[in-house]
Amino acid sequence: MNWYLQSGKDSDVVISSRVRLARNIEEYPFMTKLTSKQAEEILQKIKEITPSIGYGLTFINLNDIDNITKLSLVEKHIISPEFAVNKDKISAILMNEEENICIMINEEDHIRMQVFSSGLDLENLKNLAVEIDEKLDSMLKLAVHEKYGYLTACPTNVGTGMRASVMVHLPALTMTGNIGKILNIVNSFGMNIRGIYGEGTQSQGDIYQISNNQTLGLTEEDIIKNINTITQKVIEQERMARKYLAKKSIDLEDIVYRAYGTLYYAKKLSLEECQKLLSYVKLGTDLGIMQEVNDSKVTKLYLYANPANLQKYVGKQLDGYEREIKRPEVLRKIINS
Repeated sequence: MNWYLQSGKDSDVVISSRVRLARNIEEYPFMTKLTSKQAEEILQKIKEITPSIGYGLTFINLNDIDNITKLSLVEKHIISPEFAVNKDKISAILMNEEENICIMINEEDHIRMQVFSSGLDLENLKNLAVEIDEKLDSMLKLAVHEKYGYLTACPTNVGTGMRASVMVHLPALTMTGNIGKILNIVNSFGMNIRGIYGEGTQSQGDIYQISNNQTLGLTEEDIIKNINTITQKVIEQERMARKYLAKKSIDLEDIVYRAYGTLYYAKKLSLEECQKLLSYVKLGTDLGIMQEVNDSKVTKLYLYANPANLQKYVGKQLDGYEREIKRPEVLRKIINS
């Protein structure tokens, strides 16, 4: 089963974890100065070594993927939105069947390696990322500076080149009006807290992404330890807020079941409204308020509410209005399955 349809540790609050490493090949300039010929060479080099890397990785040229599939990968947070829409780039991905390993080739850096897991699992992800990184290092000469560490196109990634992040669901902190305070605390610890697609995006359905903003002067272990510490604090605060809300149980049940009722009986739903309703339904499921859906169904509802994955589910292209009509139909089907 794909990683994003599974439940993991602390998955009542932490939806998923990701570790990303930015790497460049020493003999080539950064992406901004790379010629088309050099970009092709990088693809060819990496295509040749793909079988030796292992992990069941398959080399897929980005131009061979249709737009809806690309966007479905963005919605699963497997590739970045910028990478998906850039038609002129000579780029590719290496991905395994479970989709928990995805290496983007010729994104902002020559190599952007990402490993994913449901729930809070940063330590294991770091070990897997380092393992793959060592394999790549033995086959390609990566750009490393004795003093500064790994060299990257963006100065904020120099050093370890590592970004670790967790996706957290914080509905109770939002409902109790404490979310602003928590966001400020996270930022004051030298972390970024952003919307679900990272930099420059808004939170959708009370979901936020916490990640490190420093890669230089810290070890990989430091980065993981810091994110784990701050995430544990956020989990604690969210669970306390949920306990507080649960004291006014009839009010909370009312919110949860109204959301479920709208989700189930609506004839037309926008993505934004759907995400807000799903946020309450997930909260109700996690607190044991409602038995109508379980954790795994909620995960499926989140995935197939998204435009591209909704179209993949029904097997045809739909315009915006058609999607709004089809969305509640698909969600009902998943709930009843």
